[in-house]
Amino acid sequence: MPTSIMDQISLPGDLKKVPEEKLPEVAAELRRIMIETVARTGGHLGSSLGTVEITVALHRIFDTPRDKIVWDVGHQAYAHKILTGRREAFEKSLRQAGGLSGFPKRGESPYDAFGTGHASTSISAAMGMAVARDLKGEDYHVVAVIGDGALTGGEAFEGLNNAGLAKTNLIVILNDNRMSIDRNVGAMARYLNRIRSHPYYSRAKTDLERAMTGVLGRRITANVGHIKNRLKYLLVHGVIFEELGFTYLGPVDGHNLSAVMDVLREAKEMKGRPVFVHFVTKKGKGYAPAEDNPGTYHNPGLFDPDTGERRKNNGPASYTSVFGKTLVKLAAEDPRVVGITAAMPEGTGLNYLEEAFPARYFDVGIAEQHAVTFAAGLATAGIRPVCAIYSTFLQRAFDQVYHDVCLQNLHVVFAIDRAGVVGDDGPTHHGLYDLSYLRPLPNMVIMAPKDENELQHMLKTALAGINGPVAVRYPRGAGLGVALDQDLQVMPVGKAEILKKGEDAAILAVGAMVAPAMEAAGRLAEDGLRVAVANARFVKPLDEELILNLATGTGRLLCVEENSVLGGFGSAVLELLAAKGLLDKVQVRLLGFPNEMVEHGPPAWLRSNYGLNADGIVAAVRSLAARSGAAD
Repeated sequence: MPTSIMDQISLPGDLKKVPEEKLPEVAAELRRIMIETVARTGGHLGSSLGTVEITVALHRIFDTPRDKIVWDVGHQAYAHKILTGRREAFEKSLRQAGGLSGFPKRGESPYDAFGTGHASTSISAAMGMAVARDLKGEDYHVVAVIGDGALTGGEAFEGLNNAGLAKTNLIVILNDNRMSIDRNVGAMARYLNRIRSHPYYSRAKTDLERAMTGVLGRRITANVGHIKNRLKYLLVHGVIFEELGFTYLGPVDGHNLSAVMDVLREAKEMKGRPVFVHFVTKKGKGYAPAEDNPGTYHNPGLFDPDTGERRKNNGPASYTSVFGKTLVKLAAEDPRVVGITAAMPEGTGLNYLEEAFPARYFDVGIAEQHAVTFAAGLATAGIRPVCAIYSTFLQRAFDQVYHDVCLQNLHVVFAIDRAGVVGDDGPTHHGLYDLSYLRPLPNMVIMAPKDENELQHMLKTALAGINGPVAVRYPRGAGLGVALDQDLQVMPVGKAEILKKGEDAAILAVGAMVAPAMEAAGRLAEDGLRVAVANARFVKPLDEELILNLATGTGRLLCVEENSVLGGFGSAVLELLAAKGLLDKVQVRLLGFPNEMVEHGPPAWLRSNYGLNADGIVAAVRSLAARSGAAD
């Protein structure tokens, strides 16, 4: 006997059988399932709570998976997962190792039309699907669902521009909740607010069309479109989406199921022109803690579903907070220092700078390319910009880093948070490639601290000791709990440090891998293997003298990095040894992530699986020593 209406629904076909008056009950049950699950597993809660009615209406009105729904980013797709045959997996394994992904994933379900995780991609992908449909002479609908935060990204406008010109059948749904992760900024946010403030625009335009048709007839009405345009400009100061070639429908209350379904039915029937449907929603809808604190409950971690109280972290300070507070300290000493974020002030720690020096804090929206070139422009005038961007998102601005910063040798500091594995967000968010894609760039200096205290000194060095592009990459989460120096020093550029001496082998470790390398060396010493450990500090330029001394002195090198082994720190060491003609004299092993997609899971579990912990390093050194004939 079913205990709730959701027990009757496994797939969208089941949803279509539910009486329409029962759909609000479906929405309420979806919210309950999401809140109870995310409280246990963690995940992106607020966005998905805000799109429940839109999701129910989409699967009610459209014939999925034949009709394609492309979710931008995927933060808002939890109800979609539950309604498409994945409720049990959602409740048991969301974002758990080997379990359900927190983002849409093509290999997971035929209902996930396009894999996502980064913002602003949905319109371009949906446009590709729509054109492919037309080329093949097929007949189905393609819908892109994008948030107003993602709409600030340049690729979204590129997609709109192309779709408006092509005039193919495509539906773009804007989920407008005034938020991305934090509150939206920029001209587009202000523009959408103007539309929201005139909710009678669409009704007035429709009433005008009907009245003109009744009085003047259809043929005359067709010639007075400029009157509608004047009304449009009078009410909302210009609907940019119609000017781009879309039929604009909205704004519509995204939590009124009847209204949402009505406008989707209307959009579904329109042919020969793309349609832009504007829904206004509330992030965190239906759960008071998330409604009151939408930024916090975007990804709240574990919490009590009854009270909303979040599980407290009483461990060491995070790398992010140490970075943010250190930047404030350095900004107080140097008025040229500014901070730039791409819509993630709290995620990057720049909220501390915003509070201390609001005039020197810049949030450019989800626009990493603009953030980097904006920083380059600032640098030409003697300002010292710190561009704080997650490793996975800096990938989106690779050409700007190369063309606008490195080629001109401009002093821009890249604070690269979330370097290495990030855990439950998985392959779309792991920061496993920054060393590989930054290392080849001319003029770039790359640093990685062994702990949060060294991060402070590296940030000081990046701002005061280097005159050119510089990147400091550091991991997600808590530091090691070391004491923090108050007097920050400029470090010698390109110099590593020996932390432990040894003659049998040497471990060259980068950043977060230094601590497990030291633990491994201690354990190996108990077995009679004397292993040196070096904290590389600099991935570029290398400390060539130190590395060559260790190579010739021990004959065995293990390079350990939380990065892809292709093109990373270990590759740089191999290039150095090759240039010096030492490859046939030194045994070298690279320990990092292989050339494969690393799935989601707890960071410690992922590192263990790939041998990037003390156990893995011990095993690698023993293998290296045995292969080269050292005593075991």
